[in-house]
Order: sequence, then structure tokens, then C-alpha cells
Amino acid sequence: MRKAAIGKAMQPLGRVLIIAGSDSGGGAGIQADIKTVTALGGYAATAITAVTVQNTLGVSAVHPIPPQIITAQARAVLDDIGADAIKTGMLGDLAAVRAVAELLAGVAVPVVIDPVMVAKGGAALMESSAVAAVRELLVPRAALLTPNVPEAEALTGLAIASLDDQRRAAEVLLAAGAAAVLMKGGHLAGDRVTDLLITPASETAFEAERIVTRHTHGTGCTLASACATGLAQGLPLTEAVARAWAYVQEAIARAPGFGAGQGPLDHGWPLRGPA
Repeated sequence: MRKAAIGKAMQPLGRVLIIAGSDSGGGAGIQADIKTVTALGGYAATAITAVTVQNTLGVSAVHPIPPQIITAQARAVLDDIGADAIKTGMLGDLAAVRAVAELLAGVAVPVVIDPVMVAKGGAALMESSAVAAVRELLVPRAALLTPNVPEAEALTGLAIASLDDQRRAAEVLLAAGAAAVLMKGGHLAGDRVTDLLITPASETAFEAERIVTRHTHGTGCTLASACATGLAQGLPLTEAVARAWAYVQEAIARAPGFGAGQGPLDHGWPLRGPA
């Protein structure tokens, strides 16, 4: 298993613009993103794409933000504060995907694309009509794409049931234009979880014993934002992902146990030091 020190050495602050939905329960979405960026020493700014009504038991309502307001939020940040990296999460519908793709066409910083499609509890967070647009418009802009197994299956049309399948899916996504793919394996069966960071020139595996817990809400958002923070702080890709991966593993292990369903992680654990 790859390990990386968390908070042991000062990093540049790193400005991360997060374009994603709000989670009223605080475990995923914008709330998890802000906590993650802050815990890793970065500066978080946001463009909110949707307001969701949710807690650990699930999502009960979604209120989309108009695409022009999503874009206006992002441009307000970029024109004044600026960004060293951008992370996208829940976009929801085709109009939002198109608006964000147009925005990203004009930026030169690394973009981490987390193709959020389904909430941990099973609620759909993206219209089916938007999936093709993500593949065609956003994947080619990704410095790093972070799909889980269901998301990668939707984007590639491949069935994924093994490590080799993860590699094949990642290769299809690289061919679609992503500069790098962090192919997450948490949805696959087994006592160990393996995520693969694949670029056209290299493969790095991150592997650990599966932590048996129901408190995994927001792991995808958290991992992508942690990766974006590392890139914003100037870390090389593999080092940024290694640090992010170690941060998420510990956040799962230290989950506070809140809620009766899929509970949140402990995003603030680096502030409290060793367990």
C-alpha cells in the first residue's frame, strides 16, 4: 500500500475551485469538498450546481441551479481570487455539463473530473442524457478522471468485474482524452480494495484491506478534492494521489458514526493528529 504524510510539511496554500452540488447532511458534495481542501492546507472556493435535500438515509429532493448562475459563480471566483486547480462533482443535467465544459475550455489549470452519477444511497444524481456529454465534453479536459466502477461502466459501456477490467476501462477513458484516470475499485467484491492510477506511460496501484463500515458517504467527492488540492499545491500527480488516498483511508477509519444510514467520514482528522 502506498502511504503519504499528511500535514507533515508545509505546502503552498493552493486555490481549488469546486464546481459541485450541495449536500445538506455535510458528508458529500460541496461540504465534503471544502472540509477536505481545508484539512489538507488548501483554499476552497465554490460554484454550486444543485441544492440537494439529503442525510445519511438518502436524497429526497434536488433543486438544480440554472446553468448561467453556475457559470457566473465560477467566473466571479476565477476573475478575482483565481484557481490553481478545479474539481467538478455533481453536475446533474445536460445543460450544466455543457455550461461547465464551456467554462473549462478557457482555463489552463489542472482539472479533476469526478463524474458523479449516483449517490451512495442509490439516488440518481445525473440525467441519463448527460452521460454522453460528460464523455464527449468533460473527459477530454480531465488532468485526472476519478470514476468508480458504475461510473466507468456508464462512460465506457464495458462490464467491470476484475482488476484487468479496471485497466481496460481506464485505457478506453485515456483514449477518450483524459490525461490520467484513477480507476476506483471499491465497488468490486473482495477483502482488499485496489484503485489504479493509470496514465499513458505508467500504472500505480493503491491497495488496502477493505474497511468494513457503513460510514463511506462522500468518499468519491473527498478523494477527488484531495487530489485536486495536491495538484493545486504543485505536487506531482502520483504524489498528489498517494497523499489523497492515504487521507481518505484514515478518514474512513476514523468515521464518527453519525446518522442511521450511510454515514460521513472524519474529514478533519489531520487537525487532531494521531488516533
